[in-house]
Amino acid sequence: MFMETQAGHMVASVVYALIGVAVFAVAFVIMERIAPFSLKKELAEDDNVAVGILLGSIMIGLSIIIASAIGS
Repeated sequence: MFMETQAGHMVASVVYALIGVAVFAVAFVIMERIAPFSLKKELAEDDNVAVGILLGSIMIGLSIIIASAIGS
């Protein structure tokens, strides 16, 4: 009985993690299309700290939403 419960929780954690990564990817693509500049270029080539903070805050916000959805 313990193994079934433990395995079920592990599978659910992996599924939620994959869903979370997919949501992050979609959020990045949406931000890339909305922004009037290239996020990848600003982060990689220009080392724009403000863009890094913006993307980080979006990811933290999404993490809080996903965590609360998993906990419910």
